[in-house]
Amino acid sequence: MPLVIGVVGLGGLGEGLTKVLLANGAEVIGVDSDLEVLSRVHRRLSGPQLSLATELVDLKRADLVIEALPDDFHTKETVLQRLVEQCAPGTVFLTTTPTLSVAKLAIASGAPDRVVGLRYSIPPPYGQHASLIGTSMASPEAFHLARKAVRLAGTEIVSLGGRPAEAATALLYACMNRTMNLADAGYATVEDLDTAVKLGCGLKYGPLHLLDLIGLDTVRRALIRLHEITGSDSYIPSPLLDRMVEEGLLGRKTGRGFHRYDDRGEILPPPRTAKTNGESREIRAAGVVGAGLMGRGIAEILVVAGIPTTLIARTEQKAVEAADRIHASLTRLVQKGRMSEQDRQDVLARLTVATNYEALEQADIVIEAVAEDMTVKRAVLQGIDAAIRPQAIIATTTSSLSVTDCANVTSRPEDVIGLHFFNPAPVMKLVEIVRTEHTADDVHATAHALVKWLRKTAVDCTDRVGFIVNYVLFPYLNDAIRMLARTDVTVEEIDTAIVTAFHHPMGPFTLLDTIGLDVSLAILETLAAASKTGEPAPAEELRQLVAAGHLGTKTGSGFRLVNKGK
Repeated sequence: MPLVIGVVGLGGLGEGLTKVLLANGAEVIGVDSDLEVLSRVHRRLSGPQLSLATELVDLKRADLVIEALPDDFHTKETVLQRLVEQCAPGTVFLTTTPTLSVAKLAIASGAPDRVVGLRYSIPPPYGQHASLIGTSMASPEAFHLARKAVRLAGTEIVSLGGRPAEAATALLYACMNRTMNLADAGYATVEDLDTAVKLGCGLKYGPLHLLDLIGLDTVRRALIRLHEITGSDSYIPSPLLDRMVEEGLLGRKTGRGFHRYDDRGEILPPPRTAKTNGESREIRAAGVVGAGLMGRGIAEILVVAGIPTTLIARTEQKAVEAADRIHASLTRLVQKGRMSEQDRQDVLARLTVATNYEALEQADIVIEAVAEDMTVKRAVLQGIDAAIRPQAIIATTTSSLSVTDCANVTSRPEDVIGLHFFNPAPVMKLVEIVRTEHTADDVHATAHALVKWLRKTAVDCTDRVGFIVNYVLFPYLNDAIRMLARTDVTVEEIDTAIVTAFHHPMGPFTLLDTIGLDVSLAILETLAAASKTGEPAPAEELRQLVAAGHLGTKTGSGFRLVNKGK
């Protein structure tokens, strides 16, 4: 006999649980007092194993009931008490609270031996991990049935601990809030914001898409509670979030949030809009100035794409080393079977290295990729400007300086644009295209055409420090460091919780070590200097580690001790 499982509350989490339980053979009784919600779930999930109702009394046949109501103690207490009264004596209850005390809810229910907590960070089917939170009062039989039901939902049961899971949630919700503020300011489109953070950080979901999946009302309640607990402005809900909740735009569960969803709950593509107003200029040859990791990477993807490219280095030795590194990178592609030997030779034939700007005279676009120092960039940009022909485009790869300031040191600000590639350039798919008030329409169109030619994904943003990814990412990393000082969670616990609960490729401390603590400190200082409030002021612990020479992976120690890649 299949399990009969009741689900009370058919919002984002309740509907998701119902969907995966049905898919795995359970009989589900869904209960919600809102007839519109029941109608939506019926359209999306109707089938012989699903029955829908408005009253708790319809759950008398259930072996186990999952309470998936908003995270409000009084609401959950009332419903759990009524469930205990109306369900069969042996029924087990799962309460899906992300923040409330399971023990307190269990006692309030009147049947503490039959109540177990269930915590999802991302609702199913999008989230595949959850924690079961037992109490000393829960019977072994109740816990056994709870595990059986959760596994039937296709969920992997993980043990994160309450504090690490709460810390991870707090970090990610502040990050979502920051992204919403960018959307509210009109800095970039919702689609570009999600694409930038998703690709730039290697995430499964963009922050606004994730917000839709969790539910805007759910996140708003959590932010308000976090602000009450911490007093941090990071948790003051974005005015945009307030407006959307008031208008009933709650995300996937209502069919509309930051994105739109069809009757099956699948995300709808946004209306097609023109990315640019201009006609692209022709690109027959390119130049790159800078022979470091970024410059070499950009030169490599240009020649692989079929564009003859001249790479300018400071010295002959640097030029030879850069060419050798590109040769080695392409050789590895041949060894892995991703490129033929003939193609490798053809690609290398398109690469020229030099040390003087005069070698750029035939380039249609020159990409500056030197150190993040305005004095250095000024000299390089002026040298490029003097050497290249009229109508040639200058692109800067700056990640933290003003593209407008870069443009203004040249004689052609209308021909200057920002192209922020991400390291390593041959691998990372994202390019932030940064347009200034001077940038000509055809230059903007050419930038988009070039990024498409390179098989990258472009997002548009205006000229502000940090653009999209760094503006969202580095305050999140800084928050993680500060969390160590005010909680008892450890580096390892936070990293594990972020990776496990939210599907991130690595936790914040592993990411800090990978980027480099000195680089991270410099970016945070730049962001803080450009902010009216002076935030995000770099955490003191970060300054101390950098001062002591613990810079992360490159020195073997940072927030983690690096040992054979561990």
